[in-house]
Amino acid sequence: MKGSQIVCESLMKEGVEVIFGIPGGPILPLYDTLPQYPQLRHILMRHEQGAAHAADGYARASGKVGVCFATSGPGATNLVTGIASAYMDSVPIVAITGQVASHLIGRDAFQESDITGIVLPITKYRYLVLDTKELAGVMKEAFYIARSGRPRPVLIDIPRDVFLGEADYEYSDQEPTIPGHDWPQAMKRSDRIYQMEKQVEKAVALIKQARAPVILAGRGIVISGAYDELKELAEKTQTPVISTLLGLAAFPQNHFLSLGMLGMHGNFCANLAVSNADLVIAIGMRFDDRVTGEVSKFATKAKVIHVDISPAEIGKNVRADVPIVGDAKAVLQFFNLKLENQTHIDWITQIEKWRREHPSLIRESEQILPQYCIKSIYEITEGRATIVTGVGQHQMWTAQHFTFLEPNTLISAGGLGPMGFGLPASIGVQMARPGKTVWLIDGDGSFQMTMHELAVVIQERLPLKMAIIENTYFGMVRQWQELFYGRRYVATPLVNPDFVKLAEAYNIPAVRVTQKEMVRSAIQKAMDYEGPFLIDFKVEPEENVYPMVTPGGSLSQMIEEPRKEALVR
Repeated sequence: MKGSQIVCESLMKEGVEVIFGIPGGPILPLYDTLPQYPQLRHILMRHEQGAAHAADGYARASGKVGVCFATSGPGATNLVTGIASAYMDSVPIVAITGQVASHLIGRDAFQESDITGIVLPITKYRYLVLDTKELAGVMKEAFYIARSGRPRPVLIDIPRDVFLGEADYEYSDQEPTIPGHDWPQAMKRSDRIYQMEKQVEKAVALIKQARAPVILAGRGIVISGAYDELKELAEKTQTPVISTLLGLAAFPQNHFLSLGMLGMHGNFCANLAVSNADLVIAIGMRFDDRVTGEVSKFATKAKVIHVDISPAEIGKNVRADVPIVGDAKAVLQFFNLKLENQTHIDWITQIEKWRREHPSLIRESEQILPQYCIKSIYEITEGRATIVTGVGQHQMWTAQHFTFLEPNTLISAGGLGPMGFGLPASIGVQMARPGKTVWLIDGDGSFQMTMHELAVVIQERLPLKMAIIENTYFGMVRQWQELFYGRRYVATPLVNPDFVKLAEAYNIPAVRVTQKEMVRSAIQKAMDYEGPFLIDFKVEPEENVYPMVTPGGSLSQMIEEPRKEALVR
């Protein structure tokens, strides 16, 4: 087979159905081969960053490895933001890039770039394939590495002549053995279970002793599919569940033990609970700075049990009294097997008191507030939709005011925080869930960074619903300028296009909402329409996201009221 055929055959063997990409010179041999494989559906994006974000969204929504193609030079480098975002959020992607012919590498040939060197710190592994005979083995390894252990992106760079070369094709059904790839996999299974059980015994002892425990649920719950195990642990031990941004759809938020999100813009009650807990059970999360605030002030009264598939995350930011390296689902099964029913009546009573004293902030206003728009989307969809966000204020309002009821129904970029993630990622999500309702909630600043991908929505006839929260600012940056830079709004006011006309230029129906009483009818209109639909919500320009933990502060120190620095301890 030719190298290009080997790539396509390998993709099919790995169960790939959808690819997001853009062609170019060095990767043309692969594109020329695609018609031979109609089972591989190629989605033509309008920018390679969009291809990487779409593969990211597809992977998160489907549970499969996302795949994107790009050509050499600028095509490959345009993938970098999307690859970095997937790396930070532990998303499995295989990015396949074309490269100039082997004999031109290192000679500054036209559109040559050292993409394997460029992505070194943002991929789990990367390959430059110089022999067609190596392609089948590389493809097998790449998919295995991307999805095993802590899932993350892998890049395969293939010169043009390697696509055109020929080799015998053989694809093993056995998982590859890669020494040193991931030490939990490298250990014997019996040793892994023994070590895990020893640490679980220590953790169980702490859980039994705790009087004020909390569970911190991260994206690791979603990756491992440990939804039932988390719910069982919470109910068996009567322990409140607090989520990171990417863990919000890991536990039903209408459950009485759900306290919502913690961190810089977390629920007041959740932050107070962590600050006063005597035990923190952290599962599949990495204690990033937006979650902890000032690390030295984080959960100072608590012992910490930290469960993560990656040894590198444990103890990196917050000291763990009981570290457990393992898959979240497996560890939670051990916990539930060894624990008996517990109650924490006094602790739950205290938390309910905090809930009453510090309710979620939805201000009453005759103006259109972003919170009201998002809450209305939740109510009209009855929480039975997958929500994709861009990055910014709208992202935080969505985390605060949409109640996530079903597993893995929030798709959002957390670690890297790339504006422009929303639209291409929602395309990937809709491709992964063709019969499901998918809503993109985006800000006007974030949306404009990748709005050219609207062409893909109409090209693929995707029934995507899009809500733009238009406040005419880079809102989160403006909020910081208001609070910490004397309201000097430098480079944050936006001159926007007419989003309704923009949508109509792509033959997408759209409405502009300028009055509060129009909000719900516009959302219902979008829901009733069978195809894609866009709503432009003209919201209050200087509305801020509260509560807010000030930089360098602790979770118990929050600005609670709008434009009133209420320091609460």
